[in-house]
Amino acid sequence: MRLSQLCAVMVENGLKATVEGEDRVVTGVNTLDDAGGGDLSFVSNPKYLRALQSTSAAAVVVGDGVTPPNGLPIIRCADPYAAVTVAIVVLHGYRKHPQWGLSDRAFIHPTAKLGADPNVAGGATIAAKVTMGDHCTVYPGCYVADGVRIGHGCTLYPNVVIYDHCVLGDRVTIHAGSVIGEDGLGYAPRDKKWFKIPQIGRAVLGDDVEIGANCTIDRATLGQTEIGDGTKFGNLIVIGHGTKIGADCLFVGQVGVAGSVTVGRHVTLAGQVGVAGHLTIGDGVRAGGRAGISGDVEPGAEVLGSPAVPIERAKRSFFALQKLPEWIQRIKDLEREVAALREKLGE
Repeated sequence: MRLSQLCAVMVENGLKATVEGEDRVVTGVNTLDDAGGGDLSFVSNPKYLRALQSTSAAAVVVGDGVTPPNGLPIIRCADPYAAVTVAIVVLHGYRKHPQWGLSDRAFIHPTAKLGADPNVAGGATIAAKVTMGDHCTVYPGCYVADGVRIGHGCTLYPNVVIYDHCVLGDRVTIHAGSVIGEDGLGYAPRDKKWFKIPQIGRAVLGDDVEIGANCTIDRATLGQTEIGDGTKFGNLIVIGHGTKIGADCLFVGQVGVAGSVTVGRHVTLAGQVGVAGHLTIGDGVRAGGRAGISGDVEPGAEVLGSPAVPIERAKRSFFALQKLPEWIQRIKDLEREVAALREKLGE
């Protein structure tokens, strides 16, 4: 596809993009370091500007104010990351699933109701009274338990488990090995022993939710655990029972959220963030990597550190910590000076 054609598609998607230089043909998208003669690449982070000078890409998407090497054609766009996303969709498309139809090696309970165009692999199990919408794909090894409701256009990758009576909205994607609706950590202490509390709630995922690999979302003890529309999870994420997460949140890998937490809309939790139980996190909160959230967080706040504090305060604390060895040595020097002065005064 020529750069001018690709640029036109970007404009159709609401981006202001223009071609500068030769209107070359590109056939794929790759990184600056790995791009070959037919590849389009991009620069969205200033630290990669050096790689721009040596890339073998046919053309590059750059932002305002970036000057390409002599003769390198570019697509200039204020948001290079959004522009290259459009290019990836156009040139590569989304993953195409194998087409099994309704495999005769899948177990489908007679009371299950599947919508139009089911695509269920051999080795998948769909239990009693499951309802599944149109155009759903279920990979080998998946288990969908009794009474589960799944919307239209959902994809369950290999070995996904959906426990009984959980609900998935439309266009939900769950990657390999994730478990939805397992029992939460519900135990009552009695005589120095732990007695299990039946987990009679469920887990409910909204529309357009994507769950990474090897995540676990507990069912609620009572009521339901909720994941809001459009929320996206990375891998190895744990959500405790009864937690309610708002729409369009983004949780990066290894996030852990304890039970009965309320998370607002468009909240971003970076890698390895931990959230204690029974807290409220407001809309638009951003937590930096490894933050330990032990108290409520006001809407729009940016926090960092453990325990998490406002990000500017956390940065000052980190700076002070780096200077601590120097300050300790200075205190020791001062103590020696004071001791010497006391000795002189005593004489």
